[in-house]
Parts: sequence; C-alpha cells; structure tokens
Amino acid sequence: MAVQEGIAPDARTGGDGPVHRLKPNAVGLLGVVFMTIATAAPITAMTGNVPFMVSAGNGIGAPASYLVAMVVLAIFSVGFTSMAKHITSTGAFYGFISYGLGRTVGLASGLLATFAYVVFEPALIGIFSTFATTTLRDQTGVHVPWWAFALLMLAINATGTWFGVDVAEKLLVVLLATEVTVLAAMAISVALHGGGPHGFTFAPVNPVNAFKGTSAGLGLFFAFWSWVGFESTAMYGEESRDPKKIIPKATMISVLGVGVFYVFVSWMAITGNGEAEAVKAASSANPLALFFHPTEHYVGHWAVVVMQWLMISGSLACGMAFHNCAARYMYALGREGVLPSLRRTVGRTHPQHGSPHIAGLVQTVVSAVLIGAFWLAGKDPYTGTYVLLAILGTMAILIVQAVCSFAVLVYFRSHHPESRHWFRTLAAPLMGGIAMLAVVVLLVSNMGVAAGPESGSFVLKATPWLVALVALTGIGYAQYLKRRSPERYALLGRTVLEETKER
Repeated sequence: MAVQEGIAPDARTGGDGPVHRLKPNAVGLLGVVFMTIATAAPITAMTGNVPFMVSAGNGIGAPASYLVAMVVLAIFSVGFTSMAKHITSTGAFYGFISYGLGRTVGLASGLLATFAYVVFEPALIGIFSTFATTTLRDQTGVHVPWWAFALLMLAINATGTWFGVDVAEKLLVVLLATEVTVLAAMAISVALHGGGPHGFTFAPVNPVNAFKGTSAGLGLFFAFWSWVGFESTAMYGEESRDPKKIIPKATMISVLGVGVFYVFVSWMAITGNGEAEAVKAASSANPLALFFHPTEHYVGHWAVVVMQWLMISGSLACGMAFHNCAARYMYALGREGVLPSLRRTVGRTHPQHGSPHIAGLVQTVVSAVLIGAFWLAGKDPYTGTYVLLAILGTMAILIVQAVCSFAVLVYFRSHHPESRHWFRTLAAPLMGGIAMLAVVVLLVSNMGVAAGPESGSFVLKATPWLVALVALTGIGYAQYLKRRSPERYALLGRTVLEETKER
C-alpha cells in the first residue's frame, strides 16, 4: 500500500491503495513519557482515588496496593514492550492483537480500545468541570456553570490534536510538571520532617496490607485504575524517533516511574496525617483533607491553593491525552478502510501538521454529544459523568490488555521463534494476562461500590453489556469482511512502519 501526504513514504500494509501516515520524528523519549503519564493524571489519581481507597478500600494499605499494581503492570509490560520492538502501529493494541491472535480478534480489540478512549475524554471533562467550578467558587466567589468549563476543555483538546502531537506535548509537559511538583513538595516535606505526628510508619507499604481493609478488592481495583492509559506509549510509535527503542523504554519508565511516585506520595499523605487520622480524614465530608492537611502543615497554605488549581490543570492534561489516544485509534481504523468512507475522512492526516485532525474533530463531537446527554439526564458532572464513563472505559481497556498479553504468547511462537524467551515472551505475558483478567473480576465485583451514588444507574448496569456488544460487533463485522470483502479483511491491523519490520 502506497503512502499519501508527502510526509514520509514508509508505511506498509498487505493491500493496495494510498495510506496516510502521521508526522514522523515529531516526539522523542521524554515527549512520549510525558504524553503517557498525562493519561494517568497523577494529581487526579492521588486526590481522586486515594481518599476513597483509604475510606472504603484497603485503608492504610492503599500505598501497598500501588506497589502490587506496579509489579503486575511491570510484568505485563515486559511482553508488551517485546512486541513493540517488532511492530510499530498507531493502532497499538489493535495492531499487536491482529498480528498475534488474528484479524477478527484484532478488530474486536481495536473497537474496544477505541470505545474506551472515546468515553474517557468526556469522563475527564466531567471531573475537570467539577474541579474548576468548585475551586473558582471557593477561592473567588464567582460561580460559573460546569458546562461552560466543559465547552472550554472540548475546544482546548480539539485545538491540540489539530496542530499535532508536538504541540500537545508542549502543553502537557507544562501541566504535568506543575502537578507533579506540588505533590512531590508535600511528600518530600513530610519525609524531611521525619514523618507525621507519630513519626514514620511502614505499615502502608507492607504488601500484606494491600489485601486487608474494608474491601481489598476495591482498593486494588482503584490502584490499577490509576494507571489506565500507560499503554498509550505504543500508539505514538509512528510519530516518535527510533520507535523500536523509544517505545519499550517509555513504557517501562512510565510504569515504574508513576508507580514509585504513587507509592511515595500516598504513603507520605497517610504518614503526614497519622494512620488513624488519615482514615478519619478520608472518611470525612471533605476527603481531600487527606492531602490538604499535610500540605498546609508541612508546606504552607499557598501550596493548598496551588494544589486546588493544579487539580484542574491535571484533569485537563489527562483529558487532552485521552483525546489524542481516541483520535489515533479512530485514525488507525480509518486509514485501513474498515469502512470505505473512513479512509477519506478519519483516515486522513493534516497536510501541514501531519495530525489526525479529522479524527480529532469527530472525537470532539462524540464527547460533546455524550456530555450533552448526561447534562440533559440531570447527571452530576462528577458522580454521574466521570464515575460512570470511567468505569465503562476501564472495563473495556482492561479486557483488551488481557487479550494483548495472550497475543504476545502466540505472536512470538508463530512469527519470531528466534526471539522467544522463557520470561519475556512466555512467563511474563502469561502472568500479566491472568493478572489483568483478575483485575476485570475485581472491577465487576466492586462496580456498584465504585459507582457510589450512581450504583443503581442504568448506565452502570448496562456497562458489561455495552462492552460485550462492542466486542461482538467487531467479531461479526470482521467475519463479514472475511466472506464478502477479503481484500479489506486482509488489511485489518496490518499498517505498520517499514523501518520497524524485522530484517
């Protein structure tokens, strides 16, 4: 398949006709790392998840949950990065699974991954709007309706994708650096002062405590939830420099770097309050006191004020990163002509910026429609929009991660037996896949508790069925193409970069 746009003619598929590609060499190792960590949104993961984990999950064992999750995800990443050294595709999971388990499972997984990232953006718009409305009202007395901030975020995300990954990278670097700095300031200050009112306590990082508390399963699920999006490194391979080296490095840096940061910050937040006081703060009417109290006591009131504003920018960075992910998955499916019309629309790149600009606009429209639907239904932007859509997307992406692990096993056995390794391509992906399936079980069994006041919502009850419907649609359509349009079926998941193939 030939390349169009005149940017870099080095993509190949198994068919004929033009294919667009994204702007090459647009981002380096640090850029990919920043883009990936932004999807995890450290300040949102910490202030949004840790208080709930402490109050309703595994109590003071929340940091230990992050430690367990980091080990599991690092094992998963061993197989994931081994495959990334052989295949570079904007479709990431879509391409990996297509090569490992076949085009039918690949298309089903590609649709599931696209679906997940599509709903993640409006979820983050919900929490961004909540943080912005609350902070502005509390600190200035000015009330702005949440939907106004939702429109603002939609506009910012659409603009960032239009002008390419390098522009989005610059915005995310600034936003991410500030949120990490303020969390680190709190944690380091607590450590330098010798811990909290009772000194240092190592119980929060004892792995045994990850499996204790009110609901250990809920705590572990939220720990894994805090990493959602780390696998997005692979989808920037086509736009990165030397992707066969950068993507594996960026993935492991993201998993381990974020993990150490999560463990340290949550540990110091609990230590800075004191164990009993931390549980009490997390269970209070203002659970953010778990972070605000040690920040004010050890850093200063100014840092609390800054942290409140950075909660806004952190959720914005996360939503922007998910917008980029969704646009790239749409683009990957579109340029292969899953539907013929898609190649001329979402499968095109901008002639100047090399960005998936049409896919980005489509994602903006879809997000706006979802936000509008939840607004008309009277849903709260946080408990209604953010929580419900985040659970929906998380279930979809965790299933895809599990399937990808098993795809690694088959891929190296069938395609590259010379690269097989007992740990990297067998034990690690097998353990990672089983662990990911266990996390899916944790999600299903704790879904109602995680949804809080929306536990009886129709959207929550429909979540497993929606995920199953998307997967079955992919399987059914792939089989239809196999019978009626074998030339299009042959293209599924097969657009990779020529310079990354094995020689």
